[in-house]
Amino acid sequence: MVSDVTYAPEGVRRARYAVAAVFAVHGAVTGSFATRVPWVQEHASLSAGQLGFALAFTAFGASCAMPLAGRISHRFGSRTALRGLLALWTLSLVLPSIAPNLLTLCLAMFTYGASSGMADVAMNALGVEVERRLDKSIMSGLHGLWSAGALTGSAAGTLAAHLGADARLHFALASAVLTLLGFVVCAWVPDLQPAEDEEPPPRFALPPRSALLIGAVGFCAVFAEGASLDWSAVYLRDRLGGSAGLAAASTTGFMLTMAVARIAGDAVVNRFGAVRTVRAGGVLAGLGGLLVVLAGHPAVAMAGFGLMGLGIAVVVPLCFAAAGHAGPNPSQAIAGVATITYTSGLIAPSLIGGVAQATSLVVSFAVVTVLACGLAAFAGVLRTAERGGGEVSRRASAVPDPRP
Repeated sequence: MVSDVTYAPEGVRRARYAVAAVFAVHGAVTGSFATRVPWVQEHASLSAGQLGFALAFTAFGASCAMPLAGRISHRFGSRTALRGLLALWTLSLVLPSIAPNLLTLCLAMFTYGASSGMADVAMNALGVEVERRLDKSIMSGLHGLWSAGALTGSAAGTLAAHLGADARLHFALASAVLTLLGFVVCAWVPDLQPAEDEEPPPRFALPPRSALLIGAVGFCAVFAEGASLDWSAVYLRDRLGGSAGLAAASTTGFMLTMAVARIAGDAVVNRFGAVRTVRAGGVLAGLGGLLVVLAGHPAVAMAGFGLMGLGIAVVVPLCFAAAGHAGPNPSQAIAGVATITYTSGLIAPSLIGGVAQATSLVVSFAVVTVLACGLAAFAGVLRTAERGGGEVSRRASAVPDPRP
């Protein structure tokens, strides 16, 4: 792939800020939707089970469409592809609010998930490219800005819900603003174009074996994240007798911990490397899980969830970085890892509920703790993120500045 973006420091920094803004826009769509799910459920007249069935189509759509992102980027160039895919994602926000029944909501969520997944792969591939040129870790910070965007969208959605605004109007306004922002910031992302003799990637291909191993590490982290986000409040309320407000504060605290840790995570990765950072994170997450399992008071469990969030925060960004650095086709490898992590996020909440139904929530979070400890055991598969970045960056620095 060749690029029109200069390797001069100011050009790379501008590209970094542009990709960071794309991550924030992507996260804002997710945050906007999450706050209005009750409205969507009521509008479509769905039971809790029907709503859960419809929401599952989000991950299904993403898993089906993610492998297509590499082919689209090759066909149109990375900048045009990202601009189009991001616009599809921001515009798809409107679809769930206009779905009148279960069937149409399932179709809407499939489209919503497919556009999200393709934009996700495209922006992570560009993040890896900018990381190569900078020769230092930036992926954790990019995902931190995604979390910040999600929190911003969630705050706006909370305000809209508090004011009793119709979600169709809310989503239409949010979609218009975010589509415009995405269109503008994409002007400064790297525009990678295929070389003349470069073969196009397959339209749909299985991920390479390296991506499967990296994805397994991401699976453990996302499983712990999904379980904590969806069940931490229930755990505090039902197991430890916490109030509804305290239970909700635990979930919010977990999200904030992850956002802050991701924004600050690049400094840690640049200092200690990806493998040692993930190993230390696995230890922290395991200790947090033990606190949750052994807690006899809500405050102890909240501290445990905070440690767990701190430990797993940087794992998924580093998995994407390792996948992108591991092979000649970053989009294909990232799509493989993303598909595995999306699957983990889909099955974690239901599996935790099933184990809790058969045994107890304590046993459920004991399973989460074991998976979190797996991060420390298998962090070595991310070593490509440490080796790949510097080598590619040194090769890139030999490319002449395209400016006259």
